[in-house]
Amino acid sequence: MLPSLTLVLGGAASGKSAYAERLVIAHGGARVYLATAEAHDAEMRAKLDRHRARRGPDWRTIEAPRDPGPALGQVGPEDVVLLDCATMWLSNHLLDEGDLTQAEVALFHALDTCAAPVVVVSNEVGLSVVPDNALARRFQNAQGALNQHLAARAGLVVNVIAGLPQVLKGALP
Repeated sequence: MLPSLTLVLGGAASGKSAYAERLVIAHGGARVYLATAEAHDAEMRAKLDRHRARRGPDWRTIEAPRDPGPALGQVGPEDVVLLDCATMWLSNHLLDEGDLTQAEVALFHALDTCAAPVVVVSNEVGLSVVPDNALARRFQNAQGALNQHLAARAGLVVNVIAGLPQVLKGALP
């Protein structure tokens, strides 16, 4: 049984999304995929298409690039949600130059009140070099803080490296 919140971390192309999908499938229940990415170019569209094909038709997909609250409020206890990913959600807000603090408050309220277990995928950016420009440094700092806040709330935190899970907090179901 998954806790109410699970965080799956990893670097780019680490296998974190595929691992999170396996966690959701193993949990059982109706699968809800909460998509935060937006396809602004052909390369990103192709990546999203590959992810969708890998998941197959047994997932209900809801696109929520900035505000997952309404979608999380509509799921029931028989569902299990995969929010993929917190990094794209954060990027969307940073690029919009909106109130990030308010967005995080709304996100955490939605996660805390969701009736279904939620698995959140997020990029670990703390292992890389300090970026050479202000926006990238702001992103890295904001992503690190978001991951820490998610990890503090999560009952299970898993770091995925080369497709291999390492449990950082909690126990695998």
